[in-house]
Amino acid sequence: MYISRPIQIFGFALLVSISSGIYAAAIYPINDASIMVGSKFDIKVELNSIVNQDDLVLQINGAPLSKFISSKPEFISNENGKGSSIIFRDVQISKPGKYSLTANAAQESLQVSWDVYASGPRRVKNVILFIGDGMTIANRTAARVLSKGIVEGKYQGKLSFDDMPNIALIGTSGSDSLITDSANSMSAYTTGHKTAVNAMGVYVSRATDNLSHPKVETIAELIKRNTKMSVGIVSDAELEDATPAAVVSHTRRRADKQYIADQLLASGAEVILGGGSAYFYPQSNKGSKRKDSQNLIESFKSNGYQAVFTKQELLVASEDKSTQKLFGVFHPDNMDGSLDRLFLKKNTVSEFPNQPDLTEMTQSALNVLSKNPNGFFLMVEAALIDKFNHPLDWERAAFDTIMLSNAVQIAKDFAKTHPDTLIIVTPDHTHSGSIAGVVNDARSGPLREKVGIYAEAGYPNYPKANMEGYPDQVNVSKRLAFFYSAYPDHYETMHPKLDGSFVPAIKNEEGIYVANPQYVQLQEDAIHVGGNLPSHQDSGVHTADDAVLSAMGPGSEKFHGFMDNTEVFKVMVQSLGLSQK
Repeated sequence: MYISRPIQIFGFALLVSISSGIYAAAIYPINDASIMVGSKFDIKVELNSIVNQDDLVLQINGAPLSKFISSKPEFISNENGKGSSIIFRDVQISKPGKYSLTANAAQESLQVSWDVYASGPRRVKNVILFIGDGMTIANRTAARVLSKGIVEGKYQGKLSFDDMPNIALIGTSGSDSLITDSANSMSAYTTGHKTAVNAMGVYVSRATDNLSHPKVETIAELIKRNTKMSVGIVSDAELEDATPAAVVSHTRRRADKQYIADQLLASGAEVILGGGSAYFYPQSNKGSKRKDSQNLIESFKSNGYQAVFTKQELLVASEDKSTQKLFGVFHPDNMDGSLDRLFLKKNTVSEFPNQPDLTEMTQSALNVLSKNPNGFFLMVEAALIDKFNHPLDWERAAFDTIMLSNAVQIAKDFAKTHPDTLIIVTPDHTHSGSIAGVVNDARSGPLREKVGIYAEAGYPNYPKANMEGYPDQVNVSKRLAFFYSAYPDHYETMHPKLDGSFVPAIKNEEGIYVANPQYVQLQEDAIHVGGNLPSHQDSGVHTADDAVLSAMGPGSEKFHGFMDNTEVFKVMVQSLGLSQK
């Protein structure tokens, strides 16, 4: 953890409203930040000019800052040639209210306001947060069509999270951009603070060292510092990828994967399951991506974790009553999706045939975490929905949305016997996909004429799904016409990619991404689609569309209407009573 020495501010709610000066003058946390009582965070003031520390006047609600903060700050006379800065580490505010922090020096004056809130008493024992990474409404619809079927306009069943009683629209924009990425959007869920693209657990300041930006405490750190609860992190991406990383890490750059692997070990989370093994082995090991000799696998073992590397080992260890801490990595990179693992056997399935399903990782995590009588926080990410939406591979994204639904059902079954459990299912951000009709191979004419719309669409003819909700064939004669609206140059085939994930664009000799010619070679009538994204972009991108959150259990009634993504954190910490001692 980053926290070393708390600085208590008694009786004041630190309000800090920013009136930014020329260029980069700022105060962090930013204006209108919401901060939980007792959580730890860094205060940083950045000026445009170079001043003496004695000439910088800092006040909280009109009173000198020194009256409330006794620890010595770090003062930087001229940070990176941009002006003076002052940093207070590990600040805590002990009482709720409105707080105003002002900074005055020479001709500069800055002010920010914060809302500091208390959590209230604990209402739930467990919180399970499911992230359907990049899951848009069309992914849910496609998954429902494929897994449940639709007859005369009525679906023959629902996804497991379709009938959750509480729903909210979630705004996902970050502090620097309308369009978010998984790092700052997940960081909003895990810290309650906004940050910038590629950042997590920090406010992005003018510091040049990725790890020196002003930090904010994560929900996992709060739980470990204030309670005896357990923490679990599950993902089918690399465990160092943005979403799982944001549960424990503080960095300006999500690409700091070796550091993130170190933080996963340092976090003390009782269950850690996913891909990304390459960052846990020393650089001397074949395939390692570390730059040092640290062997984190051995460190996990010496810290009391049962380490597992295959589906079979996972199931045995999780059912062993003696297992209290479980660490599992099942792929050096991102794991394979359900369409490939269960049916097509493409991508890297032949190299790694013993990967567990997200359902098996979820059940295993619950088996271990539920042994703690003090409760737990579990984050489960269906990461590959996003990984397949990016290359416009909607069938693979749909199958992994079905897998997410199956994992959520396991949590719902757990909640039947543990009703003091809050379950949340939400994307961290969205993609641009939509269903426009049905592609019917029997229709005459070129490929685009095979798209039926309105009355001509009819219904697809996917076979009835198996018990797990998967149809055993996706390349049927009547398929969903699923299109993305943010894309690079590519060839549209209107067929599933049976030989491996779609690679829509490749770089030409001029360094520009152009439509991948392999698809017109495979299918002569493939349609060349000129991209609407910049030519350096090789795949689809995230969108600012609202994310749809579904929830059930105690505290879920707080999810309604439109909410900011930072409010998801607020509901979780209030449900767990994390500001209570």
